[in-house]
Amino acid sequence: MDRTPYGFLLVAAGGFLGAVARHAVDAGVAGVLTAASSGDRLIALGGVPPGAGTLVANVVGSFALGLLLTRASSDRVRLLVGTGALSSFTTYSTFVADAVALGTTAGAGYVAGSYAAGFAAAALGLAVGRRRR
Repeated sequence: MDRTPYGFLLVAAGGFLGAVARHAVDAGVAGVLTAASSGDRLIALGGVPPGAGTLVANVVGSFALGLLLTRASSDRVRLLVGTGALSSFTTYSTFVADAVALGTTAGAGYVAGSYAAGFAAAALGLAVGRRRR
């Protein structure tokens, strides 16, 4: 592990890129959901459901991390992409807040579905990464 100032810079740069990408996913998912249904229907349902963007980011990030673990060429790539970008692209704290906002029953379903999708995506990323070697 690179504990030099350069290593810290890689994590910081990756973190910035991951956070910006995560915000873009949230905005994009909200836009797609709004466009896919009538605006009146989403307003009646209370807007974009909590967790939609978080679910997409966490599943995509899980796949990317699985792929990275099999394909990263160096510790510096792991620092930039894994520790930096993917750790800020995916989020556990927002995931928990979204589950609480959904309420007990829907929140429990969201947690179970998120974990299942995340593990499946990570396994797929590992499989894809190993197959291409």
